[in-house]
This record gives sequence, structure tokens and C-alpha cells, in this order.
Amino acid sequence: MTQPVNIHTGSLLRTLAASKPAGRMLELGTGTGLSTSWLLDGMDSGSTLISVDNDGSLLDIARKHLGHDTRLQLVESDAGDWLTGHEGESFDLIFADTWHGKYLMLEAALAMLKPGGIYIIDDMLPQPNWPDGHAEKATRLSEILMENVDLQVTPLNLSTGLFIGVRRPHSGT
Repeated sequence: MTQPVNIHTGSLLRTLAASKPAGRMLELGTGTGLSTSWLLDGMDSGSTLISVDNDGSLLDIARKHLGHDTRLQLVESDAGDWLTGHEGESFDLIFADTWHGKYLMLEAALAMLKPGGIYIIDDMLPQPNWPDGHAEKATRLSEILMENVDLQVTPLNLSTGLFIGVRRPHSGT
């Protein structure tokens, strides 16, 4: 389980969402909706956010507090199943706060990112609740992101450890 979004991560999510007017956003891992609320706070009235989580009890909390916002679609689904079922869709911003879209099915999530779109993940610095072997997974994910020629990536030693990537335009687009 990830740690709650801290104020630095939340503020950054709000700012990045604000940079995408009329943007289409995707959050993988709603939880109780804390990061969702930060994203919504930065979005303009023409933007939309799809937020996916497999835990209905957590989504109920998010629905209670955020369900009135017509820009938000809360989806109860395994993120891997959702990614598989929505191939070909595209987003201006993807916040991957669960294993799918980050450690699992990274390529599927990145394929959904529009040119100029922002990909952000957190929890990349060692956490006290990490299981044995997770540090190596985080290191490998960092390497994969830094080597990805389709992304301009910046790691941030802020909050729980963030990576922000922007999808580069493909040649000829």
C-alpha cells in the first residue's frame, strides 16, 4: 500500500493538471481520492479525469467526497484489466499510483500518453513499508524510464520520490 499523497506531490499534481486546459487525465490508483482531489483542483472546467481503483470500499470514500464533480469518472476495476480494455485511448496526463501503469504494464500506460502528455509516478524513494526486493524494482523502473527515448524524464528527490516524463512528439508529427 502506498503512503498518502503529501502536500508537495499534491501541489505538483494540481499544477500539472492546470497545464493541460481541456485535458483528458487518467489516474491509476484512486485510493480514497486524495490525489484525485488535487488533480481536480488544478483542472479547468473543460478537463476530465478517469480514476481507476480495484477497491470498492476506497472508491466509496472517493465517491462520497468527490462524486459530485461531473469532470470525474470513478471506475472500479483492476488497473491492468482497465488498461487492456482501453487500448488506443489517449491522455494528456497520467498519474500512475498503483503497480499497473508503473511496475506492470508500463508500456501500455505510456502508449496512452499523447505527445506532450505528462506521465507522473511517486513512491520512488525507499519507503519503510517496502517489501524485500522492492528497492531493486524501483531502481530498475528508474533506469527504464531514464532510457526511454520517447520520454523526456526528470526524477525529483521530493516527497516520496517522483518521476515526471513528457512524451516527445514522434518524428513527422
